[in-house]
Formats: sequence, structure tokens, C-alpha cells
Amino acid sequence: MVTRRRMLAGLAATSLLPSAGWSSVGTPNYLSAARAPDGTYLLAGLTTTGEITFTIPLPARGHAATAHPERAEAVAFARRPGTFALVMDCRDGAVLNTLTAPAGRHFYGHGAFSADGSTLFTSENDFEAGEGVIGLWDVTQNYTRIGEFSSGGVGPHDLKLMPDGQTLVVANGGIETHPDMGRSKLNIPVMAPNLSYVSLAGEVLERVELTASLHKNSIRHLAVRSDGLVAFAMQWQGNKSATQPLLGLHQRGTETKLLTAPPKAQQQLQGYAGSVALSNDGGLVAITSPRGNVLHVCDTETGQPSAILSAKDVCGIGPTSDGFVFTTGTGIIGTLQSDTAQHPLHWDNHLIAITPPA
Repeated sequence: MVTRRRMLAGLAATSLLPSAGWSSVGTPNYLSAARAPDGTYLLAGLTTTGEITFTIPLPARGHAATAHPERAEAVAFARRPGTFALVMDCRDGAVLNTLTAPAGRHFYGHGAFSADGSTLFTSENDFEAGEGVIGLWDVTQNYTRIGEFSSGGVGPHDLKLMPDGQTLVVANGGIETHPDMGRSKLNIPVMAPNLSYVSLAGEVLERVELTASLHKNSIRHLAVRSDGLVAFAMQWQGNKSATQPLLGLHQRGTETKLLTAPPKAQQQLQGYAGSVALSNDGGLVAITSPRGNVLHVCDTETGQPSAILSAKDVCGIGPTSDGFVFTTGTGIIGTLQSDTAQHPLHWDNHLIAITPPA
């Protein structure tokens, strides 16, 4: 017979005690990196109303984070090209582990957990080979590195777990970099971005490429709908006055749909979409442009713009029950209807939605 004491000890050993869940840190809806007024960096938990539920110091500028599906644990990634990722207990700010990219690799700022939270997947650069890889980390063994497989392209940035729980979708930006060259882009004339669907065993199941005329459109960030529709945000590496589409939709087995606003509004984006999100009901998709100080919302069925909102240095975007919430480098947390909060923080690129356990 398993005693209650033994059962609780077993649960504690696997960090599955109810107190370790996201409700233990105020049930935040999102994670975001930020810079404080004194120049230090942090990771924060945010609610849809703009309340900060916790903050944890970071050693340097963060980019994005990923939330464990069950417990109040997050992995925060350094800005590309970074070699560290911090595993943090969001209840007390304790750093549970520091993940270091293997020799010859660097992180690209994003990661994703498996559905059961037992494996962490990280987007990485094999910079000597000039190829993208996905790193695998065993969460049950204190985030031990257990292998890697091809991302299906060059310069993988964002990656998401698909609703089937068996597939990753990877935004291969197509841009080759090397840490010796900082953030320099080394292959713009021949870059070839793609959207790759990769099994958790490392098999590239499908690769979606843009037309030749759009080969400079770096696929960067992703959002996934419950039926498998993928929204992707792009960053144009050519003339910034151009009006190339910066938002795409794709569902496996169908053609890619590229969405644009009228020319003047599209040009305002300055060739740069910083983040992307799908509304909770899946009917709307939004992209932000901190360079253009603007946010675009489109209908996912018709592809037509439904709202354009000006907001200085807007970049983070996340879904709410009735639309979207956004963050800005000026400290604002707002919705399409109004600003909901102002903080003395400079919010960084992304607002990562936390999916609570079922």
C-alpha cells in the first residue's frame, strides 16, 4: 500500500505538488522580460489587466521565455546570440539550473516544452556548419542535455508545440550568423527562410517556403491555433520602404496565405513585425512593429485588416478573452480599447502566454 506520506514525497520529488502550480504565483497569464529603470533586467509574470504578479532578476537582457505546462517554472532565454538560459522557480525566484549551449552552438532566444513537461526543446545555431538545430533537454533529469536534431533550415528562431503534441513547428529565419560577428547577418543575398514541421523524433515532416521574390522575408515568430493553424510574423531584410507582407497563415496540407494592409499602412510597419498572436477564439491575428510604432489586427478567415492601433515602441502581444493585450518599451500594458497599466519598466520583445494545466 502506498501511504499518504510516501505519495506526497513522490509528488514533491517530481515537483508536481499542487502548491507548485501557477496559482502559487498569482496565476499570471503571461511572461515578459523587461529592463528596470536602474538598467538591470528581469522576468515578470503579468495578468491580462496589467498586474505584475512576480519579478525575477536576470543576469542580462532577456528575449523570450517558455512556461512549464504544470508547475510555476519558466525558462528564460538570453537575447540572440546567447549561450545561457535560466530555469527559474517563479514562486521564490530561485534559479534551479543554468542551461549552457554546447560548444559550437548558441541559443536563438526561444524554447518550448513537450505536452507533459518532460522535455524542453530549444532553437539553436550550429554556427560552424551554418545550420539550425533543435536542442533536447530532459526536464526530469534536471534539464540534462540529451541530444539534438535538425530544425529543417537555417537560423531557427521561434518554435511551438503543435496541438497534436507530437510535432514542433519551427520558424527558420534563413539568416546565417556567427557569434564572432555579433548580430551581423552573413547571407542576406542567398537567405532562404522556411516554416518546418518536425516530429519530436527529429523527422522533418513538411517544409513550407516562400516564393523566390520573398526570399529576404525572414520568418521569425509564431502563434498556433487549437486546430493547427499557424500564424507567422516576418522581418523583411530588403528595402525598409517596401510593402512586402509581414504576416502569414499556414495549415498543413493547404496553401500559405499572406496578409497585408493597404500600402500606406503596410509601409508604416517598416518591414518589421516583432511579435504575433492569435485571439483566444482564433478569429483574429495580430502583429506588432516597434519600429513603426503600430499594431495590426486581421481577420483570419478573410485576411482583411480589422484594426490598426498606434502605440510607441509596441512589441509584445498576447491573446485575451476579447482580443489582445500588448506591451511597449515605454512601460505600457494595453488592449485595443485602452491602456490598462503603466509601469516603470521597459518591456522587451515578447509577451508569452501561459497555458494553465487542464
